[in-house]
Amino acid sequence: MRINFAMWGKALQGVPRITKEEWDDLDVVSRWLIATRSMALVLSFISATIAGLLALQAGEFNLWVWLLLTLGLVMAHGTNNLLNDYTDYSRGVDRGNYFRAQYGPQPLEHGLLTKRQLLTYAAVTGLIAVAAGAVLVWYRGGSTLILMAVGAFFVLFYTWPLKYIGLGEAALLVIWGPLMVGGGYYVFTGDWSWNVIIAGLSYSLGVTAALMGKHIDKLDADAAKGIRTLPVLLGERLARYVTVALMGLQYVLVAYLVIISFFLPEMFFTPVMLVVFLSLPMFFKVVLPMYRHPRPAERPEDYPAEAWPLWFVASAFTFSRRFGILFLGGLILDTILQLLILPLF
Repeated sequence: MRINFAMWGKALQGVPRITKEEWDDLDVVSRWLIATRSMALVLSFISATIAGLLALQAGEFNLWVWLLLTLGLVMAHGTNNLLNDYTDYSRGVDRGNYFRAQYGPQPLEHGLLTKRQLLTYAAVTGLIAVAAGAVLVWYRGGSTLILMAVGAFFVLFYTWPLKYIGLGEAALLVIWGPLMVGGGYYVFTGDWSWNVIIAGLSYSLGVTAALMGKHIDKLDADAAKGIRTLPVLLGERLARYVTVALMGLQYVLVAYLVIISFFLPEMFFTPVMLVVFLSLPMFFKVVLPMYRHPRPAERPEDYPAEAWPLWFVASAFTFSRRFGILFLGGLILDTILQLLILPLF
């Protein structure tokens, strides 16, 4: 069986729609990337990298720690996605023409994997995450074991019961901000930093906004199956406004960290981080016009067929990815500026 590098790229950029015959011809890495929805795993990679860059600015970066942290976070995220599909399918949620099965392959619903095979994927992926975490616990000690335990809790219980009782969105806000970025920074340095946590939140707000968009898209389907996501509890209109507010708050937090840096003994964010404001045109031209109106019942003629039924999540994810790339790029420039250029003056 040949390695399908082209499929790796497709899986990292989107959710490939494939048949059982095409699946059977894929290599194991391609199957894992599709089953874990690897497009979303990039979010965890970015969180680990943000933590690493902030540690580098603090003079505490360690390449091996970053590699282990990244491996652990990405594998934990992949495990969660696999268990998410297993749990929802077993509870009867993903059966039939449910939203999850419309926009991409649900491994169990579409017969790509048996339950045993999917649990094997989850077990192997989870064990890799645990092994990486165990090394980091040994290396740093202190609160690292607590951080690992909190992460394991979210991996195991995000889908049920947290997502079912309106806490899934709050969980993501905590996971990709305080836990991954703030906790990752702690693993590097042994210190907690509120500014690092705020920096993490400025990124995780976008991740949460994308999840809100997804849950708005499937609000009716979730409500019918008794899944009380935050949009179900808030209602469609208020949920749209909250999602826009989450995206807008990202700019506020970055601007705050830049402003307070002028009053700190050591600069945290230089003005170069304001590069994230280059995503504002997309925010005003794409996101706001879309979120002003309810989701259309049918696919508009000019809307890509391959993207439907994704609507709000498509724009929110695209925007958050652009903001995240600008944030990460700005942080790289910020690090270069602080470590190599400013010391010359």
